[in-house]
Amino acid sequence: MSTTGFPVFIVSSFVFLFLLIFKIYHTQWRTPTCLQKLMGLQGIKGPSYRLVHGNAKEILNLKKEAMSRPKGLSHDIFPIVQPQYHSWLKIYGKIFLQWLGTEAQLVVMEPKLCKEILNNKDRVYLQMKQQGFGKKLIGNGLGTSEGEQWLKLRKLANHAFHGESLKNMVPDMIASAENMLQRLQNSEGKEIEMYQEFKLFTSEVISRTAFGSSYLQGKKIFDMLTEISLLLFKNSYKIRLPGIRKLFKTSDEIQAEKLEKEIRDTILEIVKKRENKAVTQQDEHNFGGDFLGLLLKAHHDDCNDRYRVTKDDIIDQCKALYFAGQETTNGLLAWTVFLLALHQDWQEEARKEVLQLFGKQNPNSDGISRLKTVRMSITVTLKLSSVKYEILISVLSHFVSIFLMQMNMIINESLRLYPPVSQLVKKAERKSRLGKLIVPANIDLVIPTVALHHDPQIWGQDVELFKPERFSEGVAKATKDNMAAFIPFGMGPRICVGFNFATTETKIALSMILQRYAFTLSLGYVHSPLHFLTVRPQHGVQVMLHSL
Repeated sequence: MSTTGFPVFIVSSFVFLFLLIFKIYHTQWRTPTCLQKLMGLQGIKGPSYRLVHGNAKEILNLKKEAMSRPKGLSHDIFPIVQPQYHSWLKIYGKIFLQWLGTEAQLVVMEPKLCKEILNNKDRVYLQMKQQGFGKKLIGNGLGTSEGEQWLKLRKLANHAFHGESLKNMVPDMIASAENMLQRLQNSEGKEIEMYQEFKLFTSEVISRTAFGSSYLQGKKIFDMLTEISLLLFKNSYKIRLPGIRKLFKTSDEIQAEKLEKEIRDTILEIVKKRENKAVTQQDEHNFGGDFLGLLLKAHHDDCNDRYRVTKDDIIDQCKALYFAGQETTNGLLAWTVFLLALHQDWQEEARKEVLQLFGKQNPNSDGISRLKTVRMSITVTLKLSSVKYEILISVLSHFVSIFLMQMNMIINESLRLYPPVSQLVKKAERKSRLGKLIVPANIDLVIPTVALHHDPQIWGQDVELFKPERFSEGVAKATKDNMAAFIPFGMGPRICVGFNFATTETKIALSMILQRYAFTLSLGYVHSPLHFLTVRPQHGVQVMLHSL
């Protein structure tokens, strides 16, 4: 080594070390403390920021303590599912600042401000991009995309899960429900774990309706996604320095990458089979009318680059639909059966309504045929304007609600007490005004759905009771016109595209069960709501079936 080179090396090392220390100081201390002071000047307090972890360790400890407490059969799940918000709400009010590592999160539980965030008229509050395990689980598809990307994917999803397309899915939903009922035969007087039964049912529905395959063909993907979800849950509150994360991968990260590759290869294999089928049938542009077929058509469309999707788009959309479409409806069905098993009077009311409407026939006969006039209106208007299309879809939902009024009230109350998605998270793209607050750029905004659904100031002092009659005059009356207080599927332009799909699937499954069985809660049932990506029953839902 030259004598002149040695000092240069030393100087360079010192400069690098100084810059590294400055960056760590800036990101780990100066920026968070300055932001905390800035929000404090506006009256926004919260738990103190701590180096590296922020409040992650506190949140994890509160969750562990909440899960260790006995729960009984209470529907008061807010202190269990989101104990950090329940605790800090009492100390800091309905708006406070918390920290997940160095990420600042403004937690908002004021319905008016939640509505402003979700309606997002100024396009300030964007979807959170998935990172790490989350990205491996569901990718960055419709749920996280923005701009032109979101428009093209939303258009495809609207076409796949509304109107005539949704109507055409009903036979597959019924066939999947019949398979479930076949499994339940000879179960008289036996304990049945319905959460697992609904997992099989919802998985088969997604496989049949969206991908034109049987549950067995999709089982491999479901199993691998479940493994990644377990890794995501395990690492949710583990904070690692960004530099360390790049240099050293944990065994969980290596396993997740392996699973992600296998999922990708499996989906591409399904895609290839569908493409080959179109070629064999000598119709290279007919990939089928299900969701996968629409994605492939958009991928091969050379005439419209604006709405063309990539293979990566297809993979991300498939992953998201396989997981989210199954997981949320599975939870909705399980919690609704739990509530009806616990409240026999409402179970009987729902059964009377189903029998009056459908008799002993499957729900694709008289009841659905009564919607014929409404569906014709949708078909005509669809050709005129996408705006009118969305409006008339709401009309269809309203008519379905009329024909299954009791069932609709029960499902809404189930979604209120046990919302599948516990919170919604957005990111402020730029500095903005929210109510009277000035929100800095790049701050996360967290809307705790469970907190809003269990707020006694909105729902009354009987907020923790199962009372479907709250919704007898619709959501607006039930929430005292605070529509953002009931957001099981979100609201505004980013409302979940699959909400009609999920509720139709739920009504079909429940109707077919109620036609054949009465059910009571098993003595072996242990009530333990768990926030595991969605709000799920930790130990399942065990019921005793009684043939009618």
